[in-house]
Amino acid sequence: MSDDTLAALGWTDELEAAFTIYAARGFAPARVVAEHRGGYYVRSREGDRLAHPRGRLRDDELWGGMPAVGDWVVVCDATGGRYAIEAVLPRRTKVSRKTPWLKAEEHVLVANVDTVLIVSGLDGDYSSRRLERYLVAAWDSGADPVVVLTKLDACDDLELIADAEDVAFGVPVIAVSNVTGEGLDLVRALLAPARTFVLLGSSGVGKSTLANGLAGRTLMPTGDLRRDGRGRHTTRHRQLLVLPGGAILVDTPGLRELQVWEGDVDNAFADIAELAAECRFSDCGHAGEPDCAIREALANGALDPARWASYLKLERELRAIEARSSKRVSRELKRRWRQRAREVRHARRYGWKQ
Repeated sequence: MSDDTLAALGWTDELEAAFTIYAARGFAPARVVAEHRGGYYVRSREGDRLAHPRGRLRDDELWGGMPAVGDWVVVCDATGGRYAIEAVLPRRTKVSRKTPWLKAEEHVLVANVDTVLIVSGLDGDYSSRRLERYLVAAWDSGADPVVVLTKLDACDDLELIADAEDVAFGVPVIAVSNVTGEGLDLVRALLAPARTFVLLGSSGVGKSTLANGLAGRTLMPTGDLRRDGRGRHTTRHRQLLVLPGGAILVDTPGLRELQVWEGDVDNAFADIAELAAECRFSDCGHAGEPDCAIREALANGALDPARWASYLKLERELRAIEARSSKRVSRELKRRWRQRAREVRHARRYGWKQ
């Protein structure tokens, strides 16, 4: 394969510059196209191969060493016709969530995407509050968010579309039917060659069916509806696909829970940010201060109390994550400095390091 292979996958001049120090040492660039329990599949000029990260990447997880689907990595030949992943090149963007347990750790779902397609079904499982969470994660990624509402053919309440437009405030909202094909052309119009798009949403919202519809053929397996009419979870791993027109699409397993990792909720709640800017005091706590635009909007119905409660809840989550994460990083730095100090003392005493 030629350099055109890398260009078609989104290789840029910035990546070329970052790779220069590795090129001189005989390494090759590749992009992670799938992640499995057994390792990663990467695509290079030589085609697709199974790859495993070096042990030191596993040990350096605090600094974001482990690859994710969409990452550009530095590889070299290893035994069994596989690659060894030497390093991860700098990411332009990344979609992350907090790990779904108590520790405050980042879980990178996909990297180097240009647009996050937030997929939500127009059925009984639609949730304004869930959509707000996905918008916070999408804005925090550095990519452009677009909301895609599936199952238009099964929608009995078109007010859900208006609700999504209100929640997404300034973000494009496209309603589609994977059955009739309505609206799919609007999504296809967004897809540009060598640009990366990720489908993000809960289980059963129709992400894999949407991927197949955009490709015009079956790329990903889909499941039948359950008895309650909701879709079944079918995608079991993140996978990068190149569509016929050259756009790059990442399908992801449905998320049962999305805990935001970091960022500023004001991007996803631009309407609330605009209201807060109208308060008399710039540091208004929106409690008992005079001339508070937020309390006035809540009183006259201009601001939905449920949306305001969701905003406050997400802010609390982010503050708690920031506090726990800062303590964890501080502890790790202290541990590393203590280890380094022991090594120096040992070297001075015995003339060699442990």
